[in-house]
Amino acid sequence: MIRLIKKYFINFFVLVVLSSCSSVPLNTKNSCDIFSEKYFWYKHAKKTEKKWGAPIHIQLAFIKKESDFDWLAKPERLKLFKIIPYKRKSSSFGYSQAIKGTWDQYKKETNNRLATRARFKDSVDFIGWYIDKTEKLLKIPKSDAYRQYIAYHEGWGNYKNYKKNKKVIIFAKEVKNQANQYRKQLSKCQKRLNRNKYIIF
Repeated sequence: MIRLIKKYFINFFVLVVLSSCSSVPLNTKNSCDIFSEKYFWYKHAKKTEKKWGAPIHIQLAFIKKESDFDWLAKPERLKLFKIIPYKRKSSSFGYSQAIKGTWDQYKKETNNRLATRARFKDSVDFIGWYIDKTEKLLKIPKSDAYRQYIAYHEGWGNYKNYKKNKKVIIFAKEVKNQANQYRKQLSKCQKRLNRNKYIIF
């Protein structure tokens, strides 16, 4: 009995800590504000940029569009007869809104078996991995937020048919504009962020 109670409190504590660390930033439209509030996130995004070559501002723009930094984001449920909640549109989940199949591929290829879509660190690493594979498979530069997002949204196999999907073109333009804004904002605060050495890992 005591062991069960102890296990319950440990699980509860972990959930509370994870929830507090994963709260949505107050201002998701400004990269400097995001990283001032979530300095760990800057370290993770910077590590992803160094590892995969995926620019920080594009990582953020993808997450902004996909989940608006909600760690528990899921697609809306379909409805039967317009009122009865049914299954969700896809298995997308977390910051990156990665679907289960692609997430499993990422974990296998990177040997990151414990990765979870609800953790920012793993989510940006996934985005970096995806952007890197997109460059290799489709020859799209990692700095091209517009076409990189189309490949992210449509998948590598469906990229060639994206012009038939007017919505994804609109989404990609939004991501490109958001990425440019994040880039300009970062140029004003990145030196300060790089000087902050009090969090080491």
